[in-house]
Amino acid sequence: MTDQRGGVVDESCVLTEGPWTHRFVGANGTRFHVVEAGTGPMVLFLHGFPEHWWAWHQMLPAVADAGFRAVAVDLRGYGASDKPPRGYDGYTLAADIAGLIRALGERSATIVGSGVGGMVGWTVASFHPPLVRRLVVLGAPHPLRLRAGIFADPRGQFAASTPALKFQLPRYEHVLTRDGAAAIAEILRRWGGPRWVAGPDFEAYAERCREAMCIPQAAFCALEGYRWAFRSLLRLHGYRFVRLMQKPLATPTLQLHGALDTASLPRTALGSGRYVVAPYEWRLLDGVGHFPHLEAPELVLGEILRWAKS
Repeated sequence: MTDQRGGVVDESCVLTEGPWTHRFVGANGTRFHVVEAGTGPMVLFLHGFPEHWWAWHQMLPAVADAGFRAVAVDLRGYGASDKPPRGYDGYTLAADIAGLIRALGERSATIVGSGVGGMVGWTVASFHPPLVRRLVVLGAPHPLRLRAGIFADPRGQFAASTPALKFQLPRYEHVLTRDGAAAIAEILRRWGGPRWVAGPDFEAYAERCREAMCIPQAAFCALEGYRWAFRSLLRLHGYRFVRLMQKPLATPTLQLHGALDTASLPRTALGSGRYVVAPYEWRLLDGVGHFPHLEAPELVLGEILRWAKS
């Protein structure tokens, strides 16, 4: 795979040096790239689409300085983690994170997930509750709320999910990586809040996401999670997934959502608290789109630390 400058992109492009350590850890039969800083109770960061661990580069040092072991992971198929052809179903993605917490020598962690990573966070807390001490989700409705929104809100969430419907097309990954993955920048632009998109940091961040998506097989793997989500609607293991997800969450959960999120609409996300029997808080962030961790990093950092410490 080549980038827009004609060079071959490989996994080394995501191994950026900084006040953190890069490691490779085996969990659930897969090798994961993790980036960590600090010591203390673990806060595990799960990125969304079309991102990779770099989504959390501002959070890692700050959370470490606050007395935590801050760890960001490239999810299965992304960045420098393994890219097997299978395993992008909700069950396996949750088992990946459960296995990773154990492989990192921890009994439990506070999970912070954004977008797709937030959906995985909901699922880990549901399927492996002893391993999730606290949960923070950004731009991610509970999976059953998203499902209901797609079916029941044709002009709202169904319309907002149209880009993900395109991901169902065979070989659509080649569309994503064309012209140095120009489509990735377009997705970030469409889903991000206008203030961030017009700001000084957007182009450099989009460039990093484009480059990481040009790593061989990364685009295919990233789309496979979306493909499973839609294919499973009509299959038995999807029905079983829904039944398991209906079990109320016993994990204290903080939900932060951008008021301008056009990927997961606030009205879709709003009812997620009905699935949580533990302490639960909802906060709508004015002027913020689908990427609160980048668009309002100081506010999000303060909320993460408050929730992790409480």
